[in-house]
Amino acid sequence: MSKPIYPQKPIIIVVGPTASGKSDLAVKLAQRFNGEIISADSRQVYRGMDIGTGKVPLSKPPRAQRPPYPAPLTQRGARGVKPSGYYGGIAHYLIDVVSPTRRFTAAQYKKLAQAAIKKIQSKNKVPIVCGGTGFYIRALIDNLNIPAVKPDLKLRAKLEKKTTQELFRELKKLDPRRAAFIDRQNPRRLVRALEIVYKTGKVVPAPNPPTPLCVRGATEFAPLVKGGEGGLKSLFLGLQIPRPKLAQRIKTRLKKRLKQGMLAEVKKLRAQGLSWKRLGSFGLEYRWLARFLQNKISYKEMTERLQKDIEHYAKRQMTWFQRDPRIHWIKNSAQAEKIVRNFLK
Repeated sequence: MSKPIYPQKPIIIVVGPTASGKSDLAVKLAQRFNGEIISADSRQVYRGMDIGTGKVPLSKPPRAQRPPYPAPLTQRGARGVKPSGYYGGIAHYLIDVVSPTRRFTAAQYKKLAQAAIKKIQSKNKVPIVCGGTGFYIRALIDNLNIPAVKPDLKLRAKLEKKTTQELFRELKKLDPRRAAFIDRQNPRRLVRALEIVYKTGKVVPAPNPPTPLCVRGATEFAPLVKGGEGGLKSLFLGLQIPRPKLAQRIKTRLKKRLKQGMLAEVKKLRAQGLSWKRLGSFGLEYRWLARFLQNKISYKEMTERLQKDIEHYAKRQMTWFQRDPRIHWIKNSAQAEKIVRNFLK
């Protein structure tokens, strides 16, 4: 194998709130600096959830490189991880991983993302982790020890009878640090967090300030995968958008997605066997569109509540990311390219 272009094994992480332009920035950086992209979005892992999650339009990889879907994730493990597709000529990983009828955990994400990093680096390219799911990113980059708790259907059935308010109060009592950052309107995440606490007697790893040495956004880590050689040189970039501008972007994007057929997408998922409850568990677009399709709210109320919910979600994302001193906050791609260029020297 040829000598690595970047012998220090660098990895770039692009974060920011929803609608900030992370995906486009990641593609520009990948094109400019010989990279490939690993998605860090807890909903983009699900097949068929395209418009509502804002997936980039992927072209299919050559047949020999396609992931062996729809083989069960438990059978695939992390071996032979392959690109989900290409956008802007750049390979993207961990999009369309599982059926929305199946559960997908942060522990599973971490395992597959670690394999994707190794694969990208084996090609002498730079892995670029891009997404807004802060817990996925922390699990991967900080190598969090996430309890491998299998679903307890009996416990879940009991918890799922409770309202989101009741679930949140329960989690706040048992694990206040996790409750401070979780989406309190997302029953799927609330139930999972409680499931881990009840089954293990341990709390979900909390977003403490990172412990590795931090220098202007760049950090040296121990190897992500046991047996690896050398450290992992990481650069965190965060897109920072003024709140009024971000709110307008969210509004414009919502209108665009509705015109693109987001309602039809939810109807199709429902026709494929997803219950209204399961659809609602994905939060945001899927929660409010499901309620509208059940005639529980008007179209006007759906759009208004959704706009407000997405804005609140963006605020929670920023609260999470702003706790991390490693993140180098930027306003545009020109700033990002300059920082990355210096980082890779």
